[in-house]
Amino acid sequence: MTLLLAGARLPGRDGLVDVVIDGGRIASVEPTGSATGVAAGERIPLDGRWLVPGLWDQHVHFTQWAQTARRLDVSRAGSAAEAAALVRARAEASPADSPDDVLVGFGFHDALWPDLPTRELLDAAAGDRPVVLIAGDLHCSWLNTAAAARFAPGTPDAVLREDASFAVTSLLTAADDATLDRWAADAARVAATRGVVGIVDLEYGWNLDVWRRRIADGAPGLLVEFGIYGDHLDRAAGLGLRTGDVVEGTGGLLTVGPYKVISDGSLNTRTALCTHAYPDGGHGVANLAPSELVERMRFAVDHGLVPAVHAIGDEANRRALDAFEAVGAGGRIEHAQLIDASDIPRFARLGVTASVQPEHAMDDRDVAERLWHGRTDRAFPLADLHAAGARLAFGSDAPVAPLDPWAAIASAVGRSRDGRDPWHPEQSLPPEAALAASVRSSVTPGARADLAVLDRDPLTSAPDDLRTMPVAATFVAGRATHDTLR
Repeated sequence: MTLLLAGARLPGRDGLVDVVIDGGRIASVEPTGSATGVAAGERIPLDGRWLVPGLWDQHVHFTQWAQTARRLDVSRAGSAAEAAALVRARAEASPADSPDDVLVGFGFHDALWPDLPTRELLDAAAGDRPVVLIAGDLHCSWLNTAAAARFAPGTPDAVLREDASFAVTSLLTAADDATLDRWAADAARVAATRGVVGIVDLEYGWNLDVWRRRIADGAPGLLVEFGIYGDHLDRAAGLGLRTGDVVEGTGGLLTVGPYKVISDGSLNTRTALCTHAYPDGGHGVANLAPSELVERMRFAVDHGLVPAVHAIGDEANRRALDAFEAVGAGGRIEHAQLIDASDIPRFARLGVTASVQPEHAMDDRDVAERLWHGRTDRAFPLADLHAAGARLAFGSDAPVAPLDPWAAIASAVGRSRDGRDPWHPEQSLPPEAALAASVRSSVTPGARADLAVLDRDPLTSAPDDLRTMPVAATFVAGRATHDTLR
């Protein structure tokens, strides 16, 4: 059926337009009152609201995001002792139903804590009940004795980092598939209220079957590109999966995404690979030797899969760019948080997208000033990347930051949050560039009708107003997934 969105404003353009949608695509964009051929369709008056392409979150861990609201929030803990006190309060308020009832928390940042996270602190807080607290950057986890015995026997450390932590957190799904799918559907509906039409899901595991099941069960209309990790690279190649291919039987909602490889760690965990030492003397970790990175990326490219390389430290970013150059193919670098000035122009030259999460700059500014002291002028260099012609793609890394593109846009434009002075405002982006990094299409004839209707102009709104951008409706291929207009 034909749909007419009447009286829309397009950011940066004068006057009102009528947008006709037919067959899931934009059929025409004409001055208001001049659209024809829609008598048999539905007319929705926008009354001067702003119409923009639907937003994408281009880096999420969707299943973890769907679970986060049901986990203990320890993000505000200013010390290990405070985090343990939160665990004690939750354990007392919600006793375990069985010895297998694991208390899972999320969001701690220990880089600025004055004390150390120890097993003894969590043991005193929760006794024999297993406790696993996952760091806000997803790259380390803190276990008590009972959890270590269950998930990481023989490990003496209270805090596990990188692969050891990933191995534990991958075992923490406390719900069955049906429950997880219901939570995921709820999360998708909430995302639609923020104008989100699509995500790049880089959840750990084999996501093809997960999303096939969710879509077959009637999950909300969210476009999904699913990532593939190294453990499943051979499997994906054997199935002939290629980045950009639409998966049959999913109504066009599911597409094969990139090959994800994690080359270094994270800032808060002090494992991001850097040229200069951290205060403790370390330089971070390289999860792969340069030759191994090239080998895996070349295999992926040869099988039609676009590499998406996690690189946070400046040395990791340089090695990732070197690998793209050696392979002779473009792709994505995920995070790109600290970059040497000499490497900035290489993104555009090599056709490498900077898949960045601007909200992380706000989360990490204080820890960056301590751990990357004297180098934060090169941290989250969005303006430099944009000026050099690099393609920017915004995401949240949810649950590391909330799945809300407007938070990313606000941080990119204002470089501030919570009333603080802007952090390195020379790296601020103009609103047009920030919005472009958050969408995949345009409001033009022939484009997919993936759209968001806004109550404010995104190009003239202040950063704080961008964070609270009211979204009146969201459409995926012309079908409303969020609607306050009718």
